[in-house]
Amino acid sequence: MPSQKHAVHFGAGNIGRGFIGPLLAQSGYHVTFADVQDEVIDALNKKDTYTVHILDQKKQKEEIGNVSGVKSTDDDALDAIAEADIVTTSVGPEVLKRIAPAIAKGISKRRERKKDDLNIIACENMVGATSALKEEIEKALEGNDEDLKYIKEHVGFPDCEVDRIVPPFESKDKLEVGVEGFYEWVVDKTKVKGDLSGVKGMTLKENLSPFLERKLFTLNCGHAMLAFLGFVKGYKTINEAFDDEEIRKIAHGALEESGAALIKKHGFDEKEHNEYIGKTMMRYANPNIHDELPRVSRKPLRKLGENERLTGPTRMCKEYDLPRDNLLKGIAAAFYFDVKDDEESAELQKMLKEKGLEATLEETTGFKKGDEEYETILKNYKGLKKWRK
Repeated sequence: MPSQKHAVHFGAGNIGRGFIGPLLAQSGYHVTFADVQDEVIDALNKKDTYTVHILDQKKQKEEIGNVSGVKSTDDDALDAIAEADIVTTSVGPEVLKRIAPAIAKGISKRRERKKDDLNIIACENMVGATSALKEEIEKALEGNDEDLKYIKEHVGFPDCEVDRIVPPFESKDKLEVGVEGFYEWVVDKTKVKGDLSGVKGMTLKENLSPFLERKLFTLNCGHAMLAFLGFVKGYKTINEAFDDEEIRKIAHGALEESGAALIKKHGFDEKEHNEYIGKTMMRYANPNIHDELPRVSRKPLRKLGENERLTGPTRMCKEYDLPRDNLLKGIAAAFYFDVKDDEESAELQKMLKEKGLEATLEETTGFKKGDEEYETILKNYKGLKKWRK
């Protein structure tokens, strides 16, 4: 009988428990969740199982078992890494540098125990997340030649694309989580050490870049369009924004614009990509997922970045001389996002107050005075004032 496979997943939040953790558990791994929340870790160790609710038209439940938890700052986490067959994360891009030292120590223990190949995959909403984590791990091991040599020979760091809507979920059981039925996990096959073909739901691809941009410039782009435009009109959830015909038409138009650029750049089949857009729009319409706009719109400074979900496809459209009118409306709407408990929102509003819209627009998006996009965003921003409620 084959021995038990082991996985360590950093991040026992909704995405970890609702997406990556279940796929690993269903693939025959014992999944050890590493997190800083004592309450969640204690519950995982007490119950060894939890429920995932599939929030589609026909609701379903999945029972996920063979799981446990460790405090990510404890020695138990290092031992778990030393014995793992795969390490994954869903902690948020900004937290990767914080968990890197612990993973580095676990790798060091692994080398001492003469363990074989390991794959580390950062399943984050960020292009090149695993590569960024690798860089932080190598920084933590700087000067330790043996460990760095071991990493080069035995540790794979494949980047990936992950796609699943995991909204906030209310339950008396703190471990229960709700997710949509659709998911996608595409992993860079060229960076894998050993064999990961047995992981359920994981698609291995030779060229990851097209899939990363397709997801960021479609699902994330449309989500941001609905969220920022919906916020301007005073809506509370994605469902409410989607039900507004004017907003829905602009969001769909933005996905058609980004889609035309993606087809041009990556050679996606036009019919298949339009079906992908249609499926994405239907995902937003799911009545069982109540995603609040402040959650989807959070961290607006990052989302306005030059290669991000709105500005990125706009620049790609410009590169291929394609229309981008709807995308520019979404960018303009982002500057209205004002939620006090979101640090980036507060910073954005402070920039607008102290520097004005024009300087803030240049600083956040990279569009300069004289650019067609710059002038259109300013015009759209003024035009959106009539939407304010």
